[in-house]
Amino acid sequence: MFLAIVLSAVITIAIMPAWIRLLRRDNIGQQVRADGPESHLVKQGTPTMGGAVMLLAIAVTTVVLGGWRPEMWLLLATTLLTGVLGLVDDASKVLKKNTLGLKPRAKLIGQFSLVVVFCLLAVNLCGVEPTVHIPFLVTFDLGILTTTIGGVQIPWLYLLFVLILIAGMSNAVNLTDGLDGLASGTVMVVMMLMAAIAYRSDMFGEAVFAAAIAGTCIGFLWFNSFPADIFMGDTGSLALGTALGCLAVVTKTEVISLVLGGLFVAEALSVMIQVFYYKRTRKRLFLMAPLHHHFEKKGWSEVKVVVRFWIVSGSLAALGFFIYFAESVLAVV
Repeated sequence: MFLAIVLSAVITIAIMPAWIRLLRRDNIGQQVRADGPESHLVKQGTPTMGGAVMLLAIAVTTVVLGGWRPEMWLLLATTLLTGVLGLVDDASKVLKKNTLGLKPRAKLIGQFSLVVVFCLLAVNLCGVEPTVHIPFLVTFDLGILTTTIGGVQIPWLYLLFVLILIAGMSNAVNLTDGLDGLASGTVMVVMMLMAAIAYRSDMFGEAVFAAAIAGTCIGFLWFNSFPADIFMGDTGSLALGTALGCLAVVTKTEVISLVLGGLFVAEALSVMIQVFYYKRTRKRLFLMAPLHHHFEKKGWSEVKVVVRFWIVSGSLAALGFFIYFAESVLAVV
């Protein structure tokens, strides 16, 4: 696991400078929202799609160190394919010279398709139980409505739950990726603890996969810290969020992942609440959504927002790991 962190970080640090030079040469840069914070206008044109190098580092590290468990390959394939979807979205933004990219419907269809395939393979190929466990309380069997077609079991309720979890987490990390170092720093912390959870569950390949993601985030932070030399783009953020959701399914920590990634959940909820509140009252509850922009509008510097959000994310991740660890110890006792 520790070797995976180091190897993934080294690969990222070694390749990223050449990738940045290539992007700058071809004028492939970030498109900034015109209605966003004024301080972000200076970010216009900063190289983006750094997630491509991150995914390369994750893939190489996982293949070299992760072994041959089907769960690991399923995690890696789903993450990489989501990254491809994000790459298409980023490329569309660059070509159109705006922040729109793919149409939301097209992006959701792509995400849902990948999640459906992942869920069915996880259940039928990897033996993942279609259950959802709430720590210390109860385990829900979401496989009670299951249809078998051509030998493939389709647990409809669990499939719906996994769709919401993974697609929601993917877009939540994407929304969090709005300040220099925010997404990469918070994902790094969460993935280190996911690696520990996978390791404790005797899932070595999955632990290496999570550690590789943590490592590439460390390497990426070298270039993404304020002021950023490059952004990960949807190529990275969508893929990393998907990886977190998929890991939660494979390790059966779906509910705990909502605590581990509590900051991402809060960022997504802030957008949903803002839209709902504005439609009902024509007023804004937050100064700007997602949540990190609200604090920028309150006068916090970008660095202060990022560091304090790191602290909150680390605290929530620690709480989630404590819940997991405490229950596993009590189960043994």
